Amino acid sequence: MNGPLHLVEHPLVQHKLTLLRDKHMDTSGFRRLTAEIGALLAYEIMRDAPLTDVEVETPLGVALGKRLDGKKLVLVAVLRAGVGVLDGMLQAVPAARVGHMGVYRDPKLRTAVEYYFKLPRAMEQRDAIVVASILATGGSAAAAVRRVREAGARSVRFACLVASPEGLEHFHQEHPDVPVFTAAVDRGLNDRGFIVPGLGDVGDRLYGTD
Repeated sequence: MNGPLHLVEHPLVQHKLTLLRDKHMDTSGFRRLTAEIGALLAYEIMRDAPLTDVEVETPLGVALGKRLDGKKLVLVAVLRAGVGVLDGMLQAVPAARVGHMGVYRDPKLRTAVEYYFKLPRAMEQRDAIVVASILATGGSAAAAVRRVREAGARSVRFACLVASPEGLEHFHQEHPDVPVFTAAVDRGLNDRGFIVPGLGDVGDRLYGTD
């Protein structure tokens, strides 16, 4: 697999991912776990985020501290399942701006089709994290990152719960310099383009649809 891959192997992430995989997990539990993993992924992704020195008054004096400039960060959720991961990331970085991209995979051509795209202004001043639920074939993920880069984002990273080797290869063929953060790289894809063993249809499991 080419390109920068960051496999988040923290015990809490792996524990929650195992619970998330269980086909018997109900909708509310699946939604909660997805958000919790999203928050933990955000901590890992923001590990090297730039900080500024600040002074803050405590009840007993002045303390020197560090502050994250959340206004320079934009989280771009790939609809619809990426919203579940986004909700958790916003718990960790509540000051971040949010963008949305609607893209689906044509079932016959297996190509990404865009139907919605909305980002905050001044993207050239912002660092973007494109947030999806999975990286399966890689087509939708690559398309989302391409659009964010075309909008002028200062930097771009990609985050998902689970990826496939095929998807990572496809993604990094187009974006060799974009880091991918994920909790697992599974065996591969089935003949329908779903990750195996994967998570199933994350959108359906998040929202109780079929």
